[in-house]
Amino acid sequence: MKKLNEKIIKHILFGFGMISIFITISILFILFKESALFFAEVSPMEFFTGKQWTPLLKPQHFGILPLVSGTFLIVFFSSIISIPIGLLSAIYLSEYSNKKLRKIIKPILEVLAGIPSIVYGFFALNIITPILKNLIPQTNIYNALSAAIAVGIMTIPMVLSLSEDSMQAVPKALREGAYALGLTRLEVVFGVVIPASISGIISSFILAISRAVGETMIVALAAGSTPKLTLNPLESIQTMTGFIVQVSQGDIAKGTIEAQTLYAVAMLLFVMTLVMNMLSRYVANRFREEY
Repeated sequence: MKKLNEKIIKHILFGFGMISIFITISILFILFKESALFFAEVSPMEFFTGKQWTPLLKPQHFGILPLVSGTFLIVFFSSIISIPIGLLSAIYLSEYSNKKLRKIIKPILEVLAGIPSIVYGFFALNIITPILKNLIPQTNIYNALSAAIAVGIMTIPMVLSLSEDSMQAVPKALREGAYALGLTRLEVVFGVVIPASISGIISSFILAISRAVGETMIVALAAGSTPKLTLNPLESIQTMTGFIVQVSQGDIAKGTIEAQTLYAVAMLLFVMTLVMNMLSRYVANRFREEY
């Protein structure tokens, strides 16, 4: 009877695994199919090197660079916020705070990860943007900086939690040995703990960046919908995910070149996030230390 139950559970788990594989293959098939139809009409050279993106207007231009630059602005400025704050907070919780304080602070900070992104979008639009306009009058109502700040706040818990878990996994004996050699706590942190947990820390950085690349509602609400090739974070921009939201509203007829742009952009976004996730796994395996 016990062996029979084990076989049943094994087949059930295998079935769920096959379902997930089937869903993934189906998504890839749809993306490749629709993207192929798009590139049958639009030159890949124009798509990847063009500086104008107006697929919904006449005359049509299909240069993806404005959307890529908008996405880059969000990723860059959000990383400036999430990576230092998340890492330093992880160092404090792991090496300086006591256990009781850690048990209180860490769950509170991780609550930020459970807040819906649309709430962050309204926070950026109604709180962050007015503050920026008071500090920098030339800031547009819809701008990349306020959206990036909100994305950075949202991804802090990801960096903090993964980095702190990696530091906690470092054996206590390494710390005690370093202290026995006369190192200060700061020297132990930067000379022993961080090098020993570097794979998890870098993986948390990459995953936070990947999350920023794929963020949708914050940028759709706060960053605007102006596909512009610019590096000025105070201007209205449009990201790849923001354009997908715009096209997905149902105003575009299916089967048209305008609708197919959605799949081409989604395919590029998929490839970018896949590369970053693969890089994260490589870093984790390459620099992993086993004790």
